[in-house]
Amino acid sequence: MSVFGSIMSRIFGHKQASAAATPSGASPAAGSGTGAAPAAPVAGTSSATDDQPKISAGAAPGTVPGTATPVVPGSAPMPSGAGAATPVPGEVGQQPVDVEAVLTEMAEKNPQKLDWRHSIVDLMKLLGLDSSLENRKELAKELNYSGDTHDSAAMNIWLHKQVMQKLAENGGKVPEALKG
Repeated sequence: MSVFGSIMSRIFGHKQASAAATPSGASPAAGSGTGAAPAAPVAGTSSATDDQPKISAGAAPGTVPGTATPVVPGSAPMPSGAGAATPVPGEVGQQPVDVEAVLTEMAEKNPQKLDWRHSIVDLMKLLGLDSSLENRKELAKELNYSGDTHDSAAMNIWLHKQVMQKLAENGGKVPEALKG
């Protein structure tokens, strides 16, 4: 999976975990349009909702859709296909993910004081991703950075802004202050 894909997965997947843990939260798959509960898919297999955030198939029989334990990166087999667990912009039934709220919640639970609002390094650390210069250069390449990758300060500032803008373009609700 791409570095940006990992960032999206951690943020958008976290939102789904929070929604599933909240009984009053709407089912993440509610907009699938079938009106029926999933037909007990086997973990790791394809279904008609592969582009929807994944919910574990290990839920007890009779469990209300959307209340099963969500798949967390690193805790269950991930489906094939780099973007399978991330929402598609404009997809029917998709609610925008409040990126700021998700990251604030994660920061409150993190023992480290991370300045994720301004630092790409701290943002990546908060998400449990490799924040090394090499990995940031890879992210810069993915996002078509045209500046000098040897000037890591300028690259880092650009990366943070670009990541926030791309999150907004891909179904995230991002405040203007974080995009610019």
